[in-house]
Amino acid sequence: MENDEAMFGGDFGGPGPEDFANGAAALAAGLIREAQALAQAAAALRATGNPNPPGVAAAEPISDVRRLRMVLHTAGEAALRAALALDAAALLAENRSPQEHAIRIADAAKRVGLPAGTLAPLLRSAALDFRTDDAAARIAASTLAADLCALLSQES
Repeated sequence: MENDEAMFGGDFGGPGPEDFANGAAALAAGLIREAQALAQAAAALRATGNPNPPGVAAAEPISDVRRLRMVLHTAGEAALRAALALDAAALLAENRSPQEHAIRIADAAKRVGLPAGTLAPLLRSAALDFRTDDAAARIAASTLAADLCALLSQES
């Protein structure tokens, strides 16, 4: 066993720094995909609230003001979450520790008026939607996402 470690360099303990950099990049790409989906949902909801673009024949508007208000509020929330996901993706591109990332993401969440934990489901989804076969980077991304989720829940 001791000779095996000497032969292979003993570097089989887990993902290394390059794997964590690749994992963070993959998480950022996943967050961008999540932001795109949220932005599309926000646009679709907004279009529901205002179905008549200029030059288009009148469609049936939402007649109940309460429903219209809910639709527009939901569209706004989706847009804010998309903006937060894009901000977090940009922050993940920086070479920082999970604690520093969590602090900066929590600050970004405060700026848009959302709890820091709002990003946790998006991070978990991004870690699951991993689009490479690099197992070490996948492990690093999952580890980073789990660490960030735990830290963001403390920040909320």
